Amino acid sequence: MLRKLGTVSGLTLASRIFGFLRDVVLAATLGAGPVADAFMLAFRLPNHFRAILAEGAFNAAFLPTWAAADAGGRDSTRLGAETLGWLTLANLVLLALALGATGWMLAVLAPGLSPADETWPLVVTLTRITFPYLLCMSLVAFLAALLNGRDRFAAPAAAPILLNLFMIGALLMAASFPSAAHAAAWGVMASGVAQVALLVGAAWRAGLPLPRPRLGLSPDTRLVFRRLGPAILTSGALQVAIFADTIIATFLPAGSLSHLYYADRLYQLPIGLIGVALGTVILPDIGRRAGLGDEDGMRRVLDRALLICLVVGVPVAVMMATLGDWAIRILFVRGAFDLAAAEASAAILAAYALGLAPALALRSLVAGFHGRGDTRTPLRLLVTASLVNIALKIALAPWLGAAGLALATSVGLTLYAALLFRTGRLRGFLRGPSVGSSTVLVASGVVSALAIWWSRHLILDLVATFAPSGALLAAFLVVVLTATVFHAVATILALRVGGRSGS
Repeated sequence: MLRKLGTVSGLTLASRIFGFLRDVVLAATLGAGPVADAFMLAFRLPNHFRAILAEGAFNAAFLPTWAAADAGGRDSTRLGAETLGWLTLANLVLLALALGATGWMLAVLAPGLSPADETWPLVVTLTRITFPYLLCMSLVAFLAALLNGRDRFAAPAAAPILLNLFMIGALLMAASFPSAAHAAAWGVMASGVAQVALLVGAAWRAGLPLPRPRLGLSPDTRLVFRRLGPAILTSGALQVAIFADTIIATFLPAGSLSHLYYADRLYQLPIGLIGVALGTVILPDIGRRAGLGDEDGMRRVLDRALLICLVVGVPVAVMMATLGDWAIRILFVRGAFDLAAAEASAAILAAYALGLAPALALRSLVAGFHGRGDTRTPLRLLVTASLVNIALKIALAPWLGAAGLALATSVGLTLYAALLFRTGRLRGFLRGPSVGSSTVLVASGVVSALAIWWSRHLILDLVATFAPSGALLAAFLVVVLTATVFHAVATILALRVGGRSGS
């Protein structure tokens, strides 16, 4: 598992590095005003649908079914061809609706905007440019599932790098477009085509036959559809909470969507490196083991994944909550992105950090159910968590602004992870980290948070006497290095405590 995780995480890290470079260029070019909000909205819409159709639901229903069929000697090629046919048809219908009724779609999904708003024509235009990206990402998700099912993780993990490279290139040529927002939108669209080409090439090199789309209904395809309904509702319920952020943020002061975006970029870094990477690696593994009836093996895979999430999640959450303002200032404060925007984004990031460890574990916990073909239980539990999440967003946003949206997200994700963990333990899917090791890790996080909060300005003042020009960056690195060493010692202690309690 660790070797596969290293492959996915390493390439994801490269993508995130280019992503931060992209955001530096984006922040300097667009800032955090109405034009930036217009692009963020046009960028979010196809990504919301992608998370429902192309990644979350599709992977949950198709990948375990395909992996089990492939391992069991059934006709996985026909399953792939039929699934690709229906996936393509659904995307073409959705694309036609989106391009033909863009204004209606925006009225439903972003009711805080209206045709009378100054940025309305820009949002409509940008959405029509970016929405075909959804079709490309659906094809990427299909090809990635085939490759992941054969333990080929490199190309799917590398594909997002192209999004960042194309957007950076487009933004650097912004003078050739009507606006920088148009340049960014066309960069998104072009990257989708490039990602499809990359995965087609990877599948060809791996010797995977590329199926021709067909609209049949073999028994395995029917099984995918039976699993797809609850999986779509699960992904949809999760995206409803994210949609709620977009909808409510359109009623908040200008720049709120942009502040959410930049905070979310830092928040998503560990989730992509660990949470998503682990879920990507263990889902086909659990699917294959489920096909072979290896219950104990599935349990070991999930327990190990959850321990990794806890070991990484606690220290990273502490540093996000206590040093997020420094990180955002170092990364983004330049050009049109000022200190006020950085402070607003940092408050949102601190609220996100409270739910980071559960957020890291979610993909693995859900994979424990989806890998067994159970897409209904995660849906049932997510409905409860989503209702709490959305109710808190409505209650907290008028009081805390965009930070209230992030705080509600943290509470909702924590509740969802807790419900999944409890249900998994009751069904014997997992044991989870021991109480002793969990207590040591959480206690180290609390102590570290207090120490960082008390000493950060003292360290900044001390470092400034030696390196005044780069004091903030130097102080940030000193505190992060010190905290990392402290948490490494706490992790070793926690593992020893867990080993003794488990023996």
